[in-house]
Amino acid sequence: MIINVQKPIRSELGSNFEIMKTETEKIRIDKYLWSIRIFKTRALATKGCEDGKVKLGGLAIKASRAIKLGDEYEIRTSDRKWTIRVTALLDHRVAFSEAIKHYEDLTPPEEKERQQMIAAVFHTGKRMSKQGRPTKKNKRDLDEFMDQ
Repeated sequence: MIINVQKPIRSELGSNFEIMKTETEKIRIDKYLWSIRIFKTRALATKGCEDGKVKLGGLAIKASRAIKLGDEYEIRTSDRKWTIRVTALLDHRVAFSEAIKHYEDLTPPEEKERQQMIAAVFHTGKRMSKQGRPTKKNKRDLDEFMDQ
């Protein structure tokens, strides 16, 4: 399927001046998922498709599949499960604030709550009170107590 995509092209008027030109081109699902920042690298997006972690209508899809507006994809990454609807096409990586405008997050509330719960319990590296090895101060206090 051929899809119209807005792609910037430099004009002869100056190096900082850009004109948006419409070109017909196919956008692969792996490139789209990388550009909207679901996957950190394009290679990971391709591997996710090959491993069956990206599904359209419950069926695993290949990385080379062209995307269409309105498609709903189920995506599993190492961190979370996503359900997204394509609202706009994007063929290059942009800032997160811009990327979220190109899809609609349809992830169920239960999954979002589970992610928040996991984030809340995440160990920050600080020693929890009354757990783990004693601190230097605790050791000194214990030595002082034992000497008495």
